[in-house]
Amino acid sequence: MRKSVVLLTCIVFMLVGCDKATDHKGKTPIVEVYGQYLYEEDLRSVIPVNLPKTDSIQFAKQYVDAWVEDVLFTRVAEKNIATGEKINQMVEAYRRSLIQHAYQDELVRQKLRNTIEDEEVETYYNEHKELFRLESPLIRGLFIKVPLHAKDVNMVRRWYRQKTQDAIDNLEKYSVGNAVVYEYFYDQWKSVEEEMGKFPPSSWKNDLNYLNTNRNVEVQDSEYYYFLHVEDFLAKGEVQPLDFAKDEIKEFLMNLKRVDFINQIKKELVEDATEKHDIKYYLNSEE
Repeated sequence: MRKSVVLLTCIVFMLVGCDKATDHKGKTPIVEVYGQYLYEEDLRSVIPVNLPKTDSIQFAKQYVDAWVEDVLFTRVAEKNIATGEKINQMVEAYRRSLIQHAYQDELVRQKLRNTIEDEEVETYYNEHKELFRLESPLIRGLFIKVPLHAKDVNMVRRWYRQKTQDAIDNLEKYSVGNAVVYEYFYDQWKSVEEEMGKFPPSSWKNDLNYLNTNRNVEVQDSEYYYFLHVEDFLAKGEVQPLDFAKDEIKEFLMNLKRVDFINQIKKELVEDATEKHDIKYYLNSEE
C-alpha cells in the first residue's frame, strides 16, 4: 500500500513541484492549493488496509482530487458568502454542543449506569419479555480444537460429550498441553454464528438450526479436529435469557433516566454558581 502511495506522490510532485521554502515539519507534501497542503502521511492514514495495489492507487487519486475540489470550493464560498461572523457563531455553537454531549456521555457512563440495580433490570425484563426475542439462535456448551497429531484423541471424543465434573476436569487438564482452543461456556450463552466461525467453512452449510438436532459435533480438516458439545439451544424468535439481555436493558433504562439526570446536574451547577455569585445579570428581569 505504501508503494502505491509513494508512486502517486511522485506523479503529483512531477505535476506541481515542491515548495522548499515551507516548513512541513517532517511531513511529505503531495499537493498544495493556495497555501494549504495535503500530506502523504495523512493520505496513507485514510487508505483502507489490505487494499490491492491498483485499487489503492485509484482510491488515493480520488481522495486527492476530492481534497483539491474541497479547498477550491471552500475558498470561493468564503469570498462570496458575507456571513463570516454568523458562520463562526454556528461553528462555536456546534463545538459547545459536541463538548457538552461528550461530557454528558461520560457522566452517564460513570455515574448513572451504576445506579441501575439488577433488581430493576430483572423487573423490566419480566414485564417486557416480548421485546426481547432472539434474532439468531444461542447455545451453551463446550468447544475444543486439537491438532490431528494430538495424543489421546479418542478420550477427547468421550469427554467432550459429557457434562460430568470428571469429564470437564479431564478436558481442562488435557487442553493445557494439547488443545489449540478450549472454551467452556456452559454458564454463558453464545451465538451460533460465533461458534460456526470456529469451524472450517461450510461445515454445516450455514444451517443455524443444525445444532438444535446435532448436539455433539466433530469436524476434521487437514490440520485439526474440532469438537463442540451443545448442552442448551435457544432458537430464533425465543425470548432472550436475562443474562444475555441484561446489557441491552441496562442501556435502555439508562437512556430513560438520562434527561432527568442531566437536567438535575445542570440545576445543581446553576445553584452552585448562584451561591458563589458567579452569575451576574445586567438586565432587569421585570422590564
